[in-house]
Amino acid sequence: MPNAKPIPQAKADFLIGNLRPLAADPFRTLSAWWRDYGDAVGFRVLTRQFYMFSHPSMAEQALVRQADTFAKMYDPQKPKGLELVLGQGLVTSRGELWRNQRRLMQPVFQRGNLSALQPQIVAAGREMLLRWQRLGDGVQVNLCDEMMRLTLEVITQTMFGTSVLDRIDAIAPALDTALRHAAASLLNPLSLPPSVPTPRNRAFNRAMATLDGVVYGIIEQRRAHPAPAGRDLLGMLLQARDEDSGTGMSDRQLRDEVLTIFSAGHETTSNLLSWTLYLLARHPDVLGRLRRELQALPAEEDWQFADLQSLEYCKAVLNESLRLRPPVGVIMRKIQRDAEVEGYRLAAGSLALFNIFNLHHHPQFWSDSERFDPERFLGNRSHRFAFMPFGAGERICIGNHFALLESQLLLSLIVRHYDIELLDPGEAEIEMMVSLRPKGGLQVRLQRLAKP
Repeated sequence: MPNAKPIPQAKADFLIGNLRPLAADPFRTLSAWWRDYGDAVGFRVLTRQFYMFSHPSMAEQALVRQADTFAKMYDPQKPKGLELVLGQGLVTSRGELWRNQRRLMQPVFQRGNLSALQPQIVAAGREMLLRWQRLGDGVQVNLCDEMMRLTLEVITQTMFGTSVLDRIDAIAPALDTALRHAAASLLNPLSLPPSVPTPRNRAFNRAMATLDGVVYGIIEQRRAHPAPAGRDLLGMLLQARDEDSGTGMSDRQLRDEVLTIFSAGHETTSNLLSWTLYLLARHPDVLGRLRRELQALPAEEDWQFADLQSLEYCKAVLNESLRLRPPVGVIMRKIQRDAEVEGYRLAAGSLALFNIFNLHHHPQFWSDSERFDPERFLGNRSHRFAFMPFGAGERICIGNHFALLESQLLLSLIVRHYDIELLDPGEAEIEMMVSLRPKGGLQVRLQRLAKP
């Protein structure tokens, strides 16, 4: 790579590099670097070098054309980020383990199997609406908490054949603590391993004990009472056998896969629904057009899979929400060997960060990129890597079709039955953890509509 050029480097402190602004507000810091340095910028945290890319062609070159060079960074000896929470689940594992697990789990998430899950998703949504009705008109709630509760119920019912609503008051704070700890450790090499009894580590370990108790309880319950067909995800995992040895998955691997789907399977959809309802509340014209499209649907108990396929504007609303507020803001990979992207020289052992939020707001591909305009998705887009809310390449999210089906069903239910009024009409601040959340949640007032 004799003609490759170095990447511009963000201004940094002498010893700690860019640790201070990243620890204070990673989202604003990464956004400012894109504005100041352009589509490729390097930054440093202590001695570790990072590169951030914010152009679709850069993402395509790295994640698809050089996927073997830009690899998942799982290190079982020194786990960081989501690895601390999920272990070697499908999101974090790599190599042959990842390929085997992906192959095993793929049938559950194929489009042809998703229609069978529709009644369970609708039932969970209707149960939430009944609870809202019992709370009474005008009740104030945190919309993010409501969507988290709903999507947790959906994922556990559809994937594991159980419910966790009776433990939601323990699960919700435990998940929040675990994910915050994972995010804090990702860019901070100074973070101490969980075995060191700092106050933060003790809180993290308590949270993980809660989550592990829930997950192992789900596994033990299913082993004691096997499902007849075993066609949900947990049944398939329990029945899986190694082709050579004939042995099943270890308890630890089962735990990692169940916790991965349990956590990642609800977090992104919860954020998608929260942001979409927030955007609709701020854009009554879009909400009105969506409601007019939904008027053509029959009563919820009669919905068919084909009914949803005709809701083009509903799909466009969700896609535009995914563009403006992608649930996952960044993708990170370890550079296995010296490499080059768009003529930039990259050193082996460094970390590459692909900023999905920036890709989705790139002015070269999105005109007036801050405007909420679902009509963008009623036509063709010029570059597919300018929109990649579920990742790209072979590691694209296995549950993307499930997440979109679930979001379409639940959004349609909510919009048909309720008006959601934002108590704070200002712009919601974005908080970057593992996902992009509305900081502090979204306080709203619920008002039931007349029957559609």
